[in-house]
Amino acid sequence: MRMLRLSFFLLLTFASWWALGDSPANRTVVLLQLNGPIGPAGADYIARGLKRAAQRNAPLVIIELDTPGGLDTSMREIIQAILGSPVPVATYVAPSGARAASAGTFLLYASHIAAMSPGTTLGAATPVRVGGLPSAPKPPSPVSDKNRTPEQTDDAMTRKILNDSIAYIRSLAQMRGRNVDWAEKAVREAASLTAEEAVRQKVVDLQALDVSELLVKIDGRIVNVLGQDKRLETKGLEIQRFKPDWRFELLSTITNPNVLPILMMLGVFGLFYELLNPGFVLPGVIGAICLLLGLYASHVMPVNYAGLALIMVGIVFMVAEAFVPSFGALGIGGVIAFVAGSIMLIETDVEGFQISWIAVISTAVFGAAAFGGVATLAARAHQRRIVSGSEEMIGSYGEASMDFDHKGRVHVHSEEWNAETTQAIEAGQKIKVIGIEGLLLKVEPVRTEEN
Repeated sequence: MRMLRLSFFLLLTFASWWALGDSPANRTVVLLQLNGPIGPAGADYIARGLKRAAQRNAPLVIIELDTPGGLDTSMREIIQAILGSPVPVATYVAPSGARAASAGTFLLYASHIAAMSPGTTLGAATPVRVGGLPSAPKPPSPVSDKNRTPEQTDDAMTRKILNDSIAYIRSLAQMRGRNVDWAEKAVREAASLTAEEAVRQKVVDLQALDVSELLVKIDGRIVNVLGQDKRLETKGLEIQRFKPDWRFELLSTITNPNVLPILMMLGVFGLFYELLNPGFVLPGVIGAICLLLGLYASHVMPVNYAGLALIMVGIVFMVAEAFVPSFGALGIGGVIAFVAGSIMLIETDVEGFQISWIAVISTAVFGAAAFGGVATLAARAHQRRIVSGSEEMIGSYGEASMDFDHKGRVHVHSEEWNAETTQAIEAGQKIKVIGIEGLLLKVEPVRTEEN
């Protein structure tokens, strides 16, 4: 019995070792595609892809890149993920016509293998200031902006950002043994290169027509992964694409600068509607979700908090317009605050993270129209004659059920009421209710001309 158990244990051990050693995942390259501006969604996608490759013990990760640049924080998150990855990373600028501009150049320098497809470009990595407080205006200079260097045109904060970016890309170039001088030039002077020139100047390692050729060309190369040299064996490897999922799409949507003001507006609208109409539930749920998504997006995005505060104030003013008789002052002020805040929200020239005037104006007009409509309906309801309750009885007409000159009975709205009068009333005579105290109506006789 003991021998049988031992044999079974050895069989399981051998089967597990064989499965891990020759698992299809170990012979599969993970391919990630990063297209468009680099933002929080892209950083999360790349980090999860690298983690997935490490869990599967993949021999290589390829990042197929085509980007005009992106946010500095997201770029640094991706670079940290690459530098900390136990799996070698090859960044490949493709297809033909693609580019690795600005932040994309940093990603190429950080990767273990940097490759480009023919007809692609890289460079123009000068940092652009994003968010924060509005910068002070520059003093006039006799030298035109066109002929000045970044150090001459920018303020002290921008020079600090520039120098930090130069030091960062130089350190990456030194780590990977690539052209350090051109790396600095790409940041300081926004220099760019074609694929052929980049290979010739040792900015990237090679050119490849497609991913299959890339795997053939890098086979046998030695790369340093977490301080240890590793020989790549990439011939004949299968390729598995890790496609962006719903999480990537959700993050891409809510981190769009044009969507953030809409989320905040829907959030506040929903919560206010729920507070005014308790029990509806759905508006409150939707409002809370939108508000939380907006707050999350403002946390991961480099937003200007003064702009965000103006957006919130503008929404509150538009809401207040529906309940406070300000003759449009609150509504107009709310629209102005909302538009100003949306413009200030993210101050950047980074492609893909700019505020659209059409989106801002249309959202502000929608908000103003919505609460203008609510205010109009509220005013009409206030002016409408009351049709229920004790107040509705005042001004109603009926007829006397008996003769009386002080207290008696009257018939109003098909009901018999106790009534009180200061004038003599005959049975069957028309009466008008002029007041009510509890269940006692105060009435007066109706003259012929009132009938």
